[in-house]
Amino acid sequence: MIYLDLFLGFLKVGCFSFGGAYGAIPLIRDVVLDYGWLTDQQLTSMIAISESTPGPIMVNLATYVGSTQADIAGAFLATLAVILPAFVIILLITALLRSIIGHPYVKAVLGGLKPCMIGIILATGLYMTIDHCLAEGTPDIRSAGITIALAAIMIFYKKQFKKKLSPILLIIISGIAGILVYGI
Repeated sequence: MIYLDLFLGFLKVGCFSFGGAYGAIPLIRDVVLDYGWLTDQQLTSMIAISESTPGPIMVNLATYVGSTQADIAGAFLATLAVILPAFVIILLITALLRSIIGHPYVKAVLGGLKPCMIGIILATGLYMTIDHCLAEGTPDIRSAGITIALAAIMIFYKKQFKKKLSPILLIIISGIAGILVYGI
């Protein structure tokens, strides 16, 4: 039964997540919490680890959850389920691309999805930030301080160099700040 649950749960994630991994985080969260595979705190930690490791976040999360629930077979099924819909869709789109890409309705749908995905990603980021800064009901000054410092660094960098800070550099700065604040 766990194999079917893993396959169907991550198939749902693969079918209904649009806009990349950050847009899929709310759906992944719902699936893993509904099945009881991870706690909210474990999921937050796994998202951070998945961002730091090579590969797509959804695939890394699916593989991790599958392996913790049903070893290698579970990891394989969860990973297959999360990538299968995108694989099939890409095959279909490639076959139909030439005839539909210029259609006004297709352009309108894609144009409407972009602001929705930005909103979902922003809401997820804010939820995770607020949830982590208020862990266990009390404000975590260290988390809030790191968040404010990272925002200040991003703003300063953009004003100083007239370009956005590299996400890789931001992850490295975040990791160093976390080690300095929480590790010492």
